[in-house]
Amino acid sequence: MTDTAPLVRFVGVGKTFDGRAWAVRALDLDIRRGEFLTLLGPSGSGKSTTLAMLAGFETPSVGDILLDGVPITRTPPHRRDFGVVFQNYALFPHLDVAANVAYPLDVRGVARDAQRRQVDAALAMVQLDGLGARRVQQLSGGQQQRVALARALVFSPRMVLMDEPLGALDKQLREHMQIELKALHRQLGVTFVYVTHDQSEALTMSDRVAVFDAGRVQQVDRVDRLYEAPASRFVAGFVGDSTQIPGTVAARETTDPPGTLRLAVGGAAPTLRGVDAEALPVGSAAVGCIRPERIEVLTAAPADATDTLAARVVDRVYFGDHLRLRCALVGLPDAPVATVKRPLDHAAVANAGASVWLRFPPAHLRLHA
Repeated sequence: MTDTAPLVRFVGVGKTFDGRAWAVRALDLDIRRGEFLTLLGPSGSGKSTTLAMLAGFETPSVGDILLDGVPITRTPPHRRDFGVVFQNYALFPHLDVAANVAYPLDVRGVARDAQRRQVDAALAMVQLDGLGARRVQQLSGGQQQRVALARALVFSPRMVLMDEPLGALDKQLREHMQIELKALHRQLGVTFVYVTHDQSEALTMSDRVAVFDAGRVQQVDRVDRLYEAPASRFVAGFVGDSTQIPGTVAARETTDPPGTLRLAVGGAAPTLRGVDAEALPVGSAAVGCIRPERIEVLTAAPADATDTLAARVVDRVYFGDHLRLRCALVGLPDAPVATVKRPLDHAAVANAGASVWLRFPPAHLRLHA
């Protein structure tokens, strides 16, 4: 469990590099003690600029950053007591592994004997015991990443900041390191702030995720809430896969749970029921968003066609552990395509060209502007 009192607080923080365009705007964000918080977003969304301001490499144009309630906006990086891991690792090629890890201790004037003990402990922490005498050029990419992490941890920082540190690794090693980083976070209890554009990376490791777009935070939430209850159409589309069905809000339901709307998707009919995610007025344009594993596939026309649309299978893609059906919704303008994720035991259910009916459970169809 993490302490809910914020360790760091961004208050009205904005950053512009040219006085005109804002890389980050009106940022209010709390970072809790001991949590693994990921800043997630596409390139240019402001996530790396936010991390750079937290590290002290950039200064906010407006607003304040507080550490334990004390402003650090003008505090230089070396006085913030944060460990930093860069995407390119920033290791010194002329030094061996132990000297690279010891560098933060050296600049802090730590005695040699104490340095050796702390370096050995940090290398053991990242499973590089006995490799202190190696040159960094002799190490694999994954080992170099571990050296950079050991260097960030060796002086027991108050927080560890990581800017896409797994970006240079191949897929299998990257997934392995995600698990190791999460395990290390649990072991140490240190606050981790991690920047990535990789949604699966964010969902795998994080306690909470802050989703950035165009310099603003769109949603900050637990990973399960972020996936199951996205606050906006952008979040629904950027975090995980999402089928999006355009339509018009036809009515507000009175018999279903509060917050249920009817979405007209083919003129006056048919309609789908869904969760009102953004307080949409009747008559407004809306998009129904649903995760592919929540859509039900029927091979025969149902007796009760509520929340069901006719479709044609465009293609079937084998993913090893599951199948994905891409289905064109027939009778709708421009025949939008719904992606359905099914277990492998559905392999014989629907071939390309087959007619099917897709049911959209109202609890999982979220309506956004």
